[in-house]
Amino acid sequence: MLYTGKGDDGTTKTFGCCDQRISKSSAVAEALGALDEVNSFLGVVKVSAHTQNAMAPGGDMCRPVSDTINEVQQNLFIIQAEVAGADKHIAPEKVRAMEAAIDAIEKELPPITSFFVSGGTELAATLDFSRTLARRAERRVVGVADDPSTSSGQGGTVIGKDTLAYLNRLSSLLYALARQVNHKSGITEEPPTYR
Repeated sequence: MLYTGKGDDGTTKTFGCCDQRISKSSAVAEALGALDEVNSFLGVVKVSAHTQNAMAPGGDMCRPVSDTINEVQQNLFIIQAEVAGADKHIAPEKVRAMEAAIDAIEKELPPITSFFVSGGTELAATLDFSRTLARRAERRVVGVADDPSTSSGQGGTVIGKDTLAYLNRLSSLLYALARQVNHKSGITEEPPTYR
């Protein structure tokens, strides 16, 4: 059944507190919604990357950008479960793997000398938009981690340091991928004119 009617009063249930329901406007619900939003939009990015057969460095070889995005989506489900109170956590190896991917991409790109106007290819633009969604999700999860009423460890949500690091790196990965896609397409990055 796709609906139960139990949330009609503006509440929802998470893993953490048995039968206790929380407001859909709570910090935890906001964080879960922001994570869902970025994960859903990454589905659009993944389809576009697959259609264009975009490739990116990964480990010791090149791998499809769609595979990288799919891996991020799987990890976001772990983070969503953690925020919802489940005993799930991002492993430090996942943070290190993301850092290695970012480092490999950066080696292929000219150094950053300014901000850039989003655009270029459609794939790069969607990657850049997903970066902004990832930053918002990160802020919402940090809000849960900072809130003493949700992060007390007494039935509340405890956000691991590796989860926070992963979310912080995610926007860097998406930015690096957007720059790489444009670079491989021969598109020159456009700095803002501030005029």
